Amino acid sequence: MDKILYLTRHAQAYHNVADDYTIRDAELTPLGREQSAALRRDTETTFQKDADLIVSSPLRRPMQTALVGYAPLIERLTKEGKPMLLLPELQEVNDLPCDTGSSRTDLEAHPEFSSLDFSPLEPFSSSSSSSLPADAPPPHWSGAPTWNSKQGIFDPLRVEDRARWVRQWLRGDHHHLHHNEHARLGAEAEKIVVVAHGDILRYIAYGKRGDETPWANAEVRAFRFQSASDPHATLVPATEIELVTKNNKTQEDGKEETVVKEGEAEPTSSEYLRN
Repeated sequence: MDKILYLTRHAQAYHNVADDYTIRDAELTPLGREQSAALRRDTETTFQKDADLIVSSPLRRPMQTALVGYAPLIERLTKEGKPMLLLPELQEVNDLPCDTGSSRTDLEAHPEFSSLDFSPLEPFSSSSSSSLPADAPPPHWSGAPTWNSKQGIFDPLRVEDRARWVRQWLRGDHHHLHHNEHARLGAEAEKIVVVAHGDILRYIAYGKRGDETPWANAEVRAFRFQSASDPHATLVPATEIELVTKNNKTQEDGKEETVVKEGEAEPTSSEYLRN
């Protein structure tokens, strides 16, 4: 398949600095905002110019990273009728406070997020064109009363199922299901920017968390699908993507699929739980 995914970990957040995973839905630090600004400078003349969809986890830190780092892309796509989509399935893995999203009410009251559509956090169908009854959750949400419940598909023990669902959504496999318009955009897009978290991105990209694949803050890695028919929607590195250079020197310290890296590999909550 020709579709290319630019998977981006959020910039530095307060729980990264303090190693305090009790901070609920942590926001970016000042350094995290600087990293996001650097992400903008280093990518606004490359893949931001022709990406045709951007999706983000609805936690605060990836949304803030996207709003700063991918501002030119978001502005262009919004004018084209394709504003940034929030995908609850991109939330971080564990059920610690730092990895648990805020309520829709709290997020909609946050002035920084006033331009975002939070309806996917409550994806209940009331459309006459839908085959689902009113107030029915999407089928794959079975057992999850809310997007931030960490139950059902959002249970940490089901992260592989969730990562597979995300890959299939990005490939366009779910365009005939709920949220037809959003899924259609995902199916039609050829270059998709995804902003999420270190652990879920590793499950999406590699099928496992993998200590050998630490993902730095504000690091972008490029992937494509291995095939159009693989039921697992396996990803492979898109190594033909030109690396971003800094001071005329190609970045040499990332993975082969790394396009740009602005921060350090701050630990995720999984490292905390393991220790």
